[in-house]
Amino acid sequence: MITYQNNLFVIEMQNSSYVFTDGDVPANVYWGEKLYGEELGYLVKRRGHSSFDQNLDRNREEYGFWDSYSVLESCLKVNYPETRKLNMHFQDYSIQTEGEKETLILRFQNEDSPLTAEIIYEIFPEFDMIGRSMRLKNNGEEVVIENLKSGSVSIPPQKKYRVRYLSGKWAGESHCNDQYLENGAFTIQSRTGNTGPHFNPSFALDNGTADEQSGNVWFGLLGYSGNWQITFEKTTFEDVKITAGISNFDFSYTLKNGEEIQTPIMYVGFTVGGYGKMSRTLHSFENRHILPRRQTGRVLYNSWEATCFDVRVDSQKELAERAAKIGVELFVIDDGWFGQRHSDKAGLGDWYVNKEKFPNGLNELILHVKKLGMDFGIWVEPESVNPDSDLYREHPDWVYHFKDQEPMQARNQYTLNIGKPEVKQFILDFMGKLLGENPDISFVKWDMNKTLMDVSAGNTATDKELWYRHVVALYEIWEELRKRFPNVEFETCSGGGSRIDLGILRFADQCWPSDNTDAYSRLSIQEGFSYFYAPRIMTAWVTDASTGDSRKYERPYSYRFHSAMMGMLGIGANISRFSEETLEEFAKYIAQYKEIRETVQYGMQYRLSSLRESPLHAVEYISENGEDIVIFAFHQGFHYDAAEPKVYPQGLCPEAVYQVEGMEETLHGSTLMNAGLETSLYGDFDSKFIHIKRV
Repeated sequence: MITYQNNLFVIEMQNSSYVFTDGDVPANVYWGEKLYGEELGYLVKRRGHSSFDQNLDRNREEYGFWDSYSVLESCLKVNYPETRKLNMHFQDYSIQTEGEKETLILRFQNEDSPLTAEIIYEIFPEFDMIGRSMRLKNNGEEVVIENLKSGSVSIPPQKKYRVRYLSGKWAGESHCNDQYLENGAFTIQSRTGNTGPHFNPSFALDNGTADEQSGNVWFGLLGYSGNWQITFEKTTFEDVKITAGISNFDFSYTLKNGEEIQTPIMYVGFTVGGYGKMSRTLHSFENRHILPRRQTGRVLYNSWEATCFDVRVDSQKELAERAAKIGVELFVIDDGWFGQRHSDKAGLGDWYVNKEKFPNGLNELILHVKKLGMDFGIWVEPESVNPDSDLYREHPDWVYHFKDQEPMQARNQYTLNIGKPEVKQFILDFMGKLLGENPDISFVKWDMNKTLMDVSAGNTATDKELWYRHVVALYEIWEELRKRFPNVEFETCSGGGSRIDLGILRFADQCWPSDNTDAYSRLSIQEGFSYFYAPRIMTAWVTDASTGDSRKYERPYSYRFHSAMMGMLGIGANISRFSEETLEEFAKYIAQYKEIRETVQYGMQYRLSSLRESPLHAVEYISENGEDIVIFAFHQGFHYDAAEPKVYPQGLCPEAVYQVEGMEETLHGSTLMNAGLETSLYGDFDSKFIHIKRV
């Protein structure tokens, strides 16, 4: 519920309150556990320190219009020919209601030009979350935007401020980091043109004492798939402000007369239930309000490791037959089906079916896959092009490049300037033809294996807009394709996990979190991922070391499956070389996953034990109705004199009775949670699947 009285905006949610002042410089008064927000007027007083620090309330701004006064990170900075100063004044507000969601809009007008701003608060009371954004409208002479952020939030005074965030690299994404704030600014960001593997636009903040089960945690995610920036600023006056939005790096945007621009949405929330409650809140929120639809994820097979670029109809048919035999539901062909694509050196951009590999087109394979009882999926990488391709030879001006300079290559490819209308239309045309002529394609893996480089259209005046325009065009393409082909599922992939954020996930059904598919490595990657993103989003494959990749190690198949079953299960191993006995083992695990996948994909997740703290890694999932419980436990680093590790389930009803699969006796929830369960895990890379039913 949103109320306005005594110059205070009070946002009351299920378990929290968010209160800020009105006026030209709205400032946060309180954000935390629920209280009577309308009573906080006694806290509203102008804070000052000296003539050099006249108004300390600027340190807690809800949205910082740069007027040359504030010394902290601003949200909006513009440049007119005559001035760079904004004189924004509060005009009015409105409250809109749509179902359970309320939206508060504050309107501001620039005193010196017909520039208006709307600060937007989307309230999701059930989740104690708010979506923050700003819409800027120009009705006068053109203005150059130099800084464009979604908003700022302020944290109540704490003894300490600990920021938890994700960092990583290719094949090592989504690792948790803790940073204690000292006076000054700490920034996480991306400058690669996509979300990036080095940092993810998400964060959590507490006072250094929160854990999985308890403690106040403030958290946020930015829904943007380009260059982004989140800055945490702690002042000497103990104010902490977090500002998020589009990165200032190499950015400007000219807003012409009659145009408007809206920032990405910064989603923020609060919980008293520690990091575990934070994650469960986010998982439910994403499943309900972010993902395009609710649909049970299928078990897929991807043929990349079996055939690489040698994708031929006969070998794919043989793989499909084996995949169907083990219970796969979705058969996906990867790179190599198009153009003269026999390696990563040529053919990218020539999106016609290779007649040598598929003499009768894709339909022969698609029909074969369908007859086997599976759906069909396909890999594409529309944003890039090989220099050795018909597309580049015909349109060398379609790639990002500096004037009179050869573009920089990575992975033997360039990046297309999809902000160009003709390039955007080319992608829509070939994707429309591919999906239109092959209506039984029900899944698209959309890859993007090159960061944006040489981001220029030949040193033009609008070069600094290209980073932003690339993301806008990407979203427009995905939105159009989803409208035209509503039954097709899309997976976002970018050199592994470099495009995972709540912006692209408005269109993508799932994501590829990392090219690292080693079952042990994935435990840490998947744990970090789970802090901010739902299991339904994360694909996880069972692969092997048969490719000769020295970074992959053979693990027991049980261990590999248990690791991959904690998300959207997929198979990437070369099953053409497997014995009947091994295929039967695969079939057993796939059948087991199908029994519990609703619980994993849409249930409540509890991180029971972490590799960061012990040799035991354990994760629990409880179905939405509370009747089905699944626990995956992993043990590594065996010591002969070590005690057998136990797991202690969480989230059970203390008075309810449960049946642990394999045990004769039934146990109360309180017994299971307090006395725990023996795992019988002793050896290195041993794992266990525990299934519990409420009776």
